[in-house]
Amino acid sequence: MCGWKMAPSGPGGVRRRCRRVLYWIPVVFISLLLGWSYYAYAVQLCIVSMENIGEQVVCLMAYHLLFAMFVWSYWKTIFTLPMNPSKEFHLSYAEKELLEREPRGEAHQEVLRRAAKDLPICTRTMSGAIRYCDRCQLIKPDRCHHCSVCDKCILKMDHHCPWVNNCVGFSNYKFFLLFLAYSLLYCLFIAATDLQYFIRFWTNGLPDTQAKFHIMFLFFAAAMFSVSLSSLFGYHCWLVSKNKSTLEAFRNPVFRHGTDKNGFSLGFSKNMRQVFGDEKKYWLLPVFSSQGDGCSFPTCLVNQDPEQPSTPAGLNSTAKNPENHQFPAKPLRESQSHLLLDSQTWTESSTNPGKGKAGMSNPALTMENET
Repeated sequence: MCGWKMAPSGPGGVRRRCRRVLYWIPVVFISLLLGWSYYAYAVQLCIVSMENIGEQVVCLMAYHLLFAMFVWSYWKTIFTLPMNPSKEFHLSYAEKELLEREPRGEAHQEVLRRAAKDLPICTRTMSGAIRYCDRCQLIKPDRCHHCSVCDKCILKMDHHCPWVNNCVGFSNYKFFLLFLAYSLLYCLFIAATDLQYFIRFWTNGLPDTQAKFHIMFLFFAAAMFSVSLSSLFGYHCWLVSKNKSTLEAFRNPVFRHGTDKNGFSLGFSKNMRQVFGDEKKYWLLPVFSSQGDGCSFPTCLVNQDPEQPSTPAGLNSTAKNPENHQFPAKPLRESQSHLLLDSQTWTESSTNPGKGKAGMSNPALTMENET
């Protein structure tokens, strides 16, 4: 889990420990609800209420498959540690001293520009400055944001989710999507197979036993969660198709040439592969298969999305020529560079050689203020 450190003694440390305990309440609630649904469906509905043996076997097999995938993806979403920026994005001791001496302004930015000159970053703040986290004392990689709950910078942060008590970002976004998908299928399956018994409940076709009330509440819970999960899952499917995070949907990323809401979109197929990977056999399994290292991402210069047909301001017309490839100002990692092999057009010409591949550290909608 993110944010687990030895809390100092004193009132502040006690408050932090209490908050950490409270953060687990939504997870405990979901776990208890899941445990009850297992008992209500497997025991009270399938074993007690179903009279046809074939129906029992089929329903129990399908149910246990969905239950296992639901629990597996939920577990991975909760306990996959968020990834933080690697050491190369942290300032050196000398650079930190320079920043402390320099007042906020051009001199301050000049120190950050020198520190970032060999880093694979394309995005800026709204004012065009280097994205820097005062709290973590590092230059933020593209799509990285500081989570106020975890008190860390999270690579490709999507949001902080209280239902998993974890940040959803580069390391576990695929697991989060699968959690939504399998939980939706789980609820739809329960509602569909429970419907006929629910109807018999209202027409007094069921004996007046304990199972009767489990069947009623099970249908209501499954139907209610199906509605809410379908809208949330649909929204995240749209985000994946556009290669956006939830944060980027609320606030468009800013590049050197200006704001571009579809700056990271490479087309539907490549957007899917960035999250799920190249090997389709792993797409439905909660195992990590996302492309890249979370520190560098290909960016699209000419926006071909029908929602934003115009070229971003400040770009010259030669960029529209498919024969004239332009690459990000800083090189991509090896894990992302193969995405540039197709005839795409990219942001800003290459000027500096990149550093080596970044090492991976530990993999709420929390917005940050960038100045």
